[in-house]
Amino acid sequence: MKVLAVADSDSYLKWAACLLGGLPPGCTAELTVIRTPITPSPAQIRAAVSGSAAEPPVLSARALRRTAERFRPDAVLVACTGPVVDILTAEVLAGLSPRPVFVSGLPGISVPATEKAWLFRSGCDLFVLHSGREVEEFSEVGRRLGGGGQVGLARLPFLRPGADAAAAPGPRDRVVFATQAKVPRRRGDRERILLALADLAGRRPDLDVVVKLRALADERQTHNERHHYQRLWQDLGGSPGALRFEGGPMHEHLARAAGFVTVSSTAALEAIALGVPLLVLSDFGVSAEMINLVFEGSGVLGTLDDLAEGRFRTPDEAWCEANYFHGGGEDDWTSRLVSLVGQARSGRLVPARSLLDGPQYAAARRRARLRVEVPPNVLRVGYRAKRRMRRYLRALG
Repeated sequence: MKVLAVADSDSYLKWAACLLGGLPPGCTAELTVIRTPITPSPAQIRAAVSGSAAEPPVLSARALRRTAERFRPDAVLVACTGPVVDILTAEVLAGLSPRPVFVSGLPGISVPATEKAWLFRSGCDLFVLHSGREVEEFSEVGRRLGGGGQVGLARLPFLRPGADAAAAPGPRDRVVFATQAKVPRRRGDRERILLALADLAGRRPDLDVVVKLRALADERQTHNERHHYQRLWQDLGGSPGALRFEGGPMHEHLARAAGFVTVSSTAALEAIALGVPLLVLSDFGVSAEMINLVFEGSGVLGTLDDLAEGRFRTPDEAWCEANYFHGGGEDDWTSRLVSLVGQARSGRLVPARSLLDGPQYAAARRRARLRVEVPPNVLRVGYRAKRRMRRYLRALG
């Protein structure tokens, strides 16, 4: 079985690279990056595929089409933001012969399920999710809206047994704060987090307090980050030595972590997998908008005061079983994929029906097509074009 994977941002690239590692033995996989305004930098690409034999090429839409025609994949893993998934499956990669099985999914915590995520991926034959709760919620959305294909379950790739084997051993002498681009949105809330981290650093000089950045100030990521933490710290006049701002693979930071903190990040699950005590900050609310609703009942919610005092927590075992730490025997995404590929090879596959087909969506698709057709330097020209692109990126959610 041959699988072609295409990603459009740092988080989706990491997810795709890890997910390909869980394919059945004997599979051939090729990983690529589609060029869009949120294409990861070379450093982000290296971090996302850390441990892989080769870095994936960054391709234009036309080059991706040519790659697919040459490779003739049995399946295409479309690891991209919603509108890019839709445009790749409906236009850029449409009409491939033989028609591959289209697979998509979400790279992290996806509770609660959203109609938007289902709509954009309704042209895919398999939607990969990562907990029984997510599968149940998205299956209900699919029954209600129609369209789409099967829903499959996979353990989050970086939570599989042995997934942390590449992490170098070392002393546990740091507290890691994992940033999130979308939340909290307000500048003042982010400043409060930085001040609490600095307070902890002052109380615990034996610990390095590290702000783990998803991207440097001049790099792009899946979602726009209006108030970058490193710039905020500089604006606050914070001591350069009080907090450290670093990038790199998360598993390397967690290998040395005595504590972990976030507002909302899939890295919280990585910390749990590695036995690192943690805090998910609840000061700014626990809700779908804060992307932390799933942590209700987990036992790891805490406050900025807890952070300043270094009071980290361990999760509830029952919550872990229901959320992302199910047994490996429950995963079914690869068996579903193999079955779908078999149907496609025999001509029995009924392709998933996209809910976004039709003239009412044509204009939106044309705008989305710009993201994978127009060179980035063109997209940066002109105030109006930049303003439209910013609105579009915000609409990605």
